[in-house]
Amino acid sequence: MIQHSFEITRRQLLEGFGATTALTLGGCASGPRPEGVVRASQIGAERLLEVVGYNLLAHEPDRATSLGVDTGRFAGLRYVLEDQTQAGQDAYAATLRQDLERVRAYPREGLDADTITNLEVVESGYATALDGFAQPYGDVAVGSWRNTPYCVIQNVGGYLDLPRFMDSTHPVENGDDADAFIARMEAMPAAFAGERERCEAARGMDMVPPAFLLDKAIDQLKGTLARAMKGELFADPLRARLIAKDMPESHANRARTLETGPIAQALEAQLAELQMQRAIADNDPGMWSQPKGEEYYAWALRAATTTTLSPDEIHEIGLRELDELHGRMDPILREIGYTSGSVGERMQKLAEDPRYKFPEGDPGRAEIMAYLQDKVDWIKAQMPRAFRTLVDPNMEIRRLPPEEEPGAPGAYGGAGSKDGKIPGRMWINLRTTDLHRKYDLPDLAFHETIPGHVWEGEFSNRLPLIRSILAFNAFSEGWALYAEQLADELGAYDEFKVGRLGYLQSLAFRACRLVVDTGLHHKRWSREQGRAFFVERNGSKPEEVASEVDRYCSWPGQACGYKIGHSEIVRQRTRAQAALGNAYDLRDFDDAVILGGNAPLDVMAKNVERYIARTKA
Repeated sequence: MIQHSFEITRRQLLEGFGATTALTLGGCASGPRPEGVVRASQIGAERLLEVVGYNLLAHEPDRATSLGVDTGRFAGLRYVLEDQTQAGQDAYAATLRQDLERVRAYPREGLDADTITNLEVVESGYATALDGFAQPYGDVAVGSWRNTPYCVIQNVGGYLDLPRFMDSTHPVENGDDADAFIARMEAMPAAFAGERERCEAARGMDMVPPAFLLDKAIDQLKGTLARAMKGELFADPLRARLIAKDMPESHANRARTLETGPIAQALEAQLAELQMQRAIADNDPGMWSQPKGEEYYAWALRAATTTTLSPDEIHEIGLRELDELHGRMDPILREIGYTSGSVGERMQKLAEDPRYKFPEGDPGRAEIMAYLQDKVDWIKAQMPRAFRTLVDPNMEIRRLPPEEEPGAPGAYGGAGSKDGKIPGRMWINLRTTDLHRKYDLPDLAFHETIPGHVWEGEFSNRLPLIRSILAFNAFSEGWALYAEQLADELGAYDEFKVGRLGYLQSLAFRACRLVVDTGLHHKRWSREQGRAFFVERNGSKPEEVASEVDRYCSWPGQACGYKIGHSEIVRQRTRAQAALGNAYDLRDFDDAVILGGNAPLDVMAKNVERYIARTKA
């Protein structure tokens, strides 16, 4: 057994953080307050926010590692994993409830605008998350985007997350890091068991995923289990990292014992549970068919969009915006010679043009990686034209692990750690090069990297800890779509008109998501109807939308955040232009939105209001 250099239990972590919250949380005093009192109130609010952040990380210690804050007095977080049992999730909710009460009770008088925004963000995020914990099943992504009714499925679960996290994010720079690596491996069987127990409980209330999702998950889990039994998930990568650092390999030996023994056994038990679910599953894709599914979907939409829009309203928004975007695509298609058929039919023909395809296999994969890097290099140089405040992200483009690719989207990305040591990343799905075309990859790069997710995350990482943790799907994805728009406005497609078609098709794709997600979960569409809508109406590639539609089935509502968020950011920009006239500057607006941080859409709108007022003054 490895002797940890820092011994601490989860209870001690929680109690330790709780002990730091001895703050004065009284109500507002009447009348003006002395300057010293106001300053003390400001410091108290900042301290409260710091404590709230670490209280959250005590329940999600992997995030502490991702952010690079599991150091010093919080180094014990590097040795533990999230408690996946129902009791652990209940404790998480209890912490959120306690801290929400503290934040709501804290007086706002005398606080600066940024701090008030920070408190408003916590209020909104925690209240929504607690409504999610009140649902009878599923995983709640507190301040993140992957809310799901299924604890283990084709794109959810530790069997996917932990191998990637331990290889790409958990550091192995010294003996303490290696000790922590082993400690987390020792915690994995319990984490897998906690997920399995919650799956069993959901099955007990007739909550079973669709059969087609289970088929994917079972195949993937079998692959993960086969690798675990060979020591390929954790032990072999750890050994390679130890050798690279010229460190003893004894930790890798211990890792192999754990991986091929208790970890593999826990994965086998998860596989058995999924197979039991598969024996009774049907193929209904939407939440409408699940117990209390309508209530769950209403919450999932609210969490994903940070609005109270109904499924019917979102469905109609999607249809309307899709028509508008196709109206912009039609003249470009005609100009390049595609004149007959619907926009969707013409885009299908364009997708078959060999000029825009990549070679098959590894040569094509290498070409895709180089193509993406070239686009990132170009957009970096354009940023001074769109922002006054600039950053230089530490980032990289990496291929998704092959075992994850069948259930994953075409790409995804995010910021690195607060300390800059872990880079921001764009993960690209290369299970087949036919997923991508030369006219749609630039847009994908701008969305995931600069000025999209990686760029936005760099600014969020400069905010107080809790603001770096809390991310709202509508803002995150709305900003990334706005980043696509900025790239077009900065000239990305001036000499590549087919590339502009790819960008507009991307926006139209997100409008389709509004229609398909609500169609599946509210209007009782079949899986086939969802796929056909993308292909026939938007000309999307069948290979791409197959996994997309399945993703909506396992992440209800998430797909609706993109276009709702984008449309609101654009609406706020139009409002600022009208209010400011000649005083409007794109760089100032973009700064106002991104420096305000990742926030619910109503909080973002308040930040824009303050920007307008400052500029007028």
